[in-house]
Amino acid sequence: MTRATPTALVVVPTYDEAENVRAAATAVLRAVPTAHLLVVDDGSPDGTARVVRGMAAEDERIHLIERSGKLGLGTAYVAGFRWGLERGYPILVEMDADGSHPADRLPALIDALLDDESVALAIGSRWIPGGSVVDWPLRREVLSRGANTYARIALGLGVRDVTAGFRAYRADVVDRMDLESVDSKGYCFQVDMTLRVDDLGGRIVEVPIRFRDRVHGVSKMSRSVVVEAMLRVTQWGIERRFRRAFQRTR
Repeated sequence: MTRATPTALVVVPTYDEAENVRAAATAVLRAVPTAHLLVVDDGSPDGTARVVRGMAAEDERIHLIERSGKLGLGTAYVAGFRWGLERGYPILVEMDADGSHPADRLPALIDALLDDESVALAIGSRWIPGGSVVDWPLRREVLSRGANTYARIALGLGVRDVTAGFRAYRADVVDRMDLESVDSKGYCFQVDMTLRVDDLGGRIVEVPIRFRDRVHGVSKMSRSVVVEAMLRVTQWGIERRFRRAFQRTR
């Protein structure tokens, strides 16, 4: 692998994304022609897997994992990471299929890892200078900013967009994680993974992106997802404070 041709696996979980997945795949492979794309589909009734199978038959860079039902975002990513680790991809990328994550920023995320070996995680961030959101109602922006501020303070992290789902990991760092213990099924999976990188001593950087709301389909965000994230963040924050206090007294 050379600096000019980095190899990465872009993991894209899907549930009812037949309208979006072809455009997402095209954008990814146009932005990083040497990347491979792995779609992890949770039994989409709209035929998402069928669309991906057709694309995979025409392009060897496209792969598919089909699961039996809606098992959750976190478990989809874990399945994708394991698949990538088994095949030796050096960089593992998380990305949504709905067009909200700008594929043209993939090279910047990958370069952040390649340019500095101390960087374990590069996050596509909405909430740093240069980052932005498009077509969001004020209520949703306030909710996201508030959730990220709470998580940053509760967990003692310097990351401004800890819930962001557009990110690239150094695969050898993910390989050191106990993926069996990951049980965050909703969007708090992103917080969980950020904490795991931080606990392993990996450096985390943020790359500004312009986040756009989906055009087709419906958001998978729900009240239960928000509640899970808030409860988990509070629990993890308390555990980290006790652990650090214990370490200081030893």
